Amino acid sequence: MKWQVNDIDKFLQAKEYVDTAFLPLIPVTSQNHLKSIVAMGDFMTIISRELERQFQGRGLLFPAFTYLKSESPEEKKERLLSWIAELKQGGFEHIFLLSSDADWKTVESSLHADLIWLPTIPLEHMDFTNKQQVIAEQIKQLVPLLTNTWQNRE
Repeated sequence: MKWQVNDIDKFLQAKEYVDTAFLPLIPVTSQNHLKSIVAMGDFMTIISRELERQFQGRGLLFPAFTYLKSESPEEKKERLLSWIAELKQGGFEHIFLLSSDADWKTVESSLHADLIWLPTIPLEHMDFTNKQQVIAEQIKQLVPLLTNTWQNRE
C-alpha cells in the first residue's frame, strides 16, 4: 500500500495485518555530486515501489524521508528518529529504512529500525528490459532478508 488516499482506505480496513513500514531515505543537494545524489533517489524510489508491490498486504510505503546531504549526521539522525518513533506509535512493528547513502551505515545501530542499504545501480542508460531485470534481481535478494526479519521477531 502506498501513501495515497485509496490505499490508506485499504490500510485502515486491514490495519491489524499491516505491521511493516517502508521508509526510503533520500538525500537532496543542489551542489556537489548532484547527479549521483539524484541517481540515489531515483534508485531508492524504484526499489521502494517494487517492495511495496511485493508486500502490498503487509507493508505501507511512506513518503520519502528527505534530508540535505550537507546536514550534520546528528541532525538528520535525530529527525529520522522522530519519524521512527511516530511510526512505532502508529503500530508499525517493523520499520525498514531503504537507502543508497552509505552515511546511514555509520549510525545504523542507533536507529531502532532495520536499515536496508543498497549501492546505487545507475539505471539511466539501460533499456526498459534490462532495467526490469536489475530491479527484479535486487528485489529477489531482499525478499529473504525481509521475511527472515519478520520470522525472527514473531
